[in-house]
Amino acid sequence: MTLSISPLDAAHRALGAKMVPFGGWDMPLSYPTGTLAEHRACRTGATVFDVSHLGTVRVEGTGAFALLQAVLTNDLRRIQPGRAQYTHLLDDDGSVLDDIIVWWVSLERFDVMPNASNTDRVVAAIGGTDVTRERAILAVQGPDARRRLASVAPAAAEVGHFEVAEVDVLGVACVVAGTGYTGEDGVELAVPVEHAERVWDAVLSAGVLPAGLGARDTLRLEAGLPLHGHELGPGITPLQAGLAWVVGWDKGAFRGRPALEAEKERGVTRLLRGIEMDGRRPPRDGQTVFVDGEAVGVVTSGNFSPIRELGIALAFLPPSVQPGTGIEIDQRGTLESGVVVKPPFVEKG
Repeated sequence: MTLSISPLDAAHRALGAKMVPFGGWDMPLSYPTGTLAEHRACRTGATVFDVSHLGTVRVEGTGAFALLQAVLTNDLRRIQPGRAQYTHLLDDDGSVLDDIIVWWVSLERFDVMPNASNTDRVVAAIGGTDVTRERAILAVQGPDARRRLASVAPAAAEVGHFEVAEVDVLGVACVVAGTGYTGEDGVELAVPVEHAERVWDAVLSAGVLPAGLGARDTLRLEAGLPLHGHELGPGITPLQAGLAWVVGWDKGAFRGRPALEAEKERGVTRLLRGIEMDGRRPPRDGQTVFVDGEAVGVVTSGNFSPIRELGIALAFLPPSVQPGTGIEIDQRGTLESGVVVKPPFVEKG
């Protein structure tokens, strides 16, 4: 399969990035600084991620609002133009085909942001125009992200949490949203491809460290954020993932609603929980979770927490297994102990 290339591919290679296939794209996993350093820089300072592999599906016109309301789970009436919203696209059985951020750019324009490998699926469900290859997406994240970004793009730095605005960045018209996937403050900039490298270089010149997908994954896990294909996907509903708040029960019909209502009525049989290990050894997805010697669930994501300096994981467990319950995980033939917790594992900032 031929991999898609980011508009910033040459910039990553010039920086010595380790490139890997991800969602059909060739993307940077890490830079010579390493994933641990990039992770810690995002928690304590500022980092920039190239997330151009994410999709952008533009839905425009007088019927755009009604179309998205009828397909996606969340209720757009909760927000307004100039805001972003997290939502789900469900299958008929209520499971999550994709989790999505909608940027409501202007009255009749929505930029729908699916996961990389799901862009075609989302286009098939909602129509619109796939404009992914017309822009790069730079995610500037961290407690110092806005201060450093302000030195080169002050208007972008002022876009608030889950706000969306069309702003000037170095003389270029960009769409900026106060969104991200790290658990830290920050913004994401949609930059026209022909200007992407210039904006990237300017952000780096402001003292922002480049970070790859390795750090992005450990950061989102520390923040307790789900990843499609792990905590969301076939057979997994928003209710099981603890994301009932993304469902607009008061708005009328949407795809998958009947199945989701039936599950809500009968009650879920499993819930997504966090697990903190007693030691540094990281759990891995697919490993079995035991309570009092009985297998009760499976790890969906696990890794070493660079901030907590211990192993952490997300797993689907029976609702009766509450936070505070002691567990064991079979880590390649060795039972390692831990405890069920409520994510996030690390607080913002």
